[in-house]
Amino acid sequence: MIKVVVAGAAGRMGCRLVSLIKDSTDLILTGALEGKGHAALGEDAGEIAGSGRAGLLITNDLSTLMERGEVVIDFSAPAATLEHMRTVAHHRRAMVIGTTGFAAVQLDELRSLTQQIPCVFSPNMSVGINLIYKVIDEMAKTLGDDYDIEVIEAHHRLKKDAPSGTALKIAEVLARAVSRNLNQVGVYARKGLIGERTKEEIGIQTIRAGDIVGDHTILFGGMGERIEVTHRASSRDTFAGGALRAARWVVRQPAGLYNMMDVLSLR
Repeated sequence: MIKVVVAGAAGRMGCRLVSLIKDSTDLILTGALEGKGHAALGEDAGEIAGSGRAGLLITNDLSTLMERGEVVIDFSAPAATLEHMRTVAHHRRAMVIGTTGFAAVQLDELRSLTQQIPCVFSPNMSVGINLIYKVIDEMAKTLGDDYDIEVIEAHHRLKKDAPSGTALKIAEVLARAVSRNLNQVGVYARKGLIGERTKEEIGIQTIRAGDIVGDHTILFGGMGERIEVTHRASSRDTFAGGALRAARWVVRQPAGLYNMMDVLSLR
């Protein structure tokens, strides 16, 4: 049995992870973590998740949990994730990170810490989305400069970062495929008299509404035809299931930074 610690155990993703681990035959929940002052501290992780008593209380002390955990799965916030990662690195355990919204300097520290531990870091753990990364790379290379590229993403009204980490990853894949620098050609908003669309730009547009779990559409617009590739997540279980698949894989790997493409052997 692989011993798993869930960081952000009382959050939307954390609750699904706790529930799915409880139902697993090869994973066991050995720790549930939340930040200092969180209302769920001291509560049973399974009851908070709505999946029945787990016999494991939510704590804010990751160091203690590391004594009985092999891998930490973290869907929290950038600063908290990095703090957790420092502790995981100190104890030489593995980590799976689905947190988004990191600043450049935070990503630099994350990469540095993966020199000490194996870590799967992916803005989207869905198997379907990661397959799409591979598909749209080939599509963009084939269609070339004759097709305009747009990325549209939609998420629930409570999501704090925009565009989504997945949309940014999609745009990076597309930009690389057509030999462009996303920092130079990415367009994140349009308003007013903006003139004609340039041939090189890649649009990344954001929608926030209701309880949308996560929709991403890649649009290739040519003269006389439009090609769209859409992924819609109807349940957070698709992300949680991918994260658990990553946890099973990463505990067997040497130190280094990996993503779901590695986990799924799609490189």
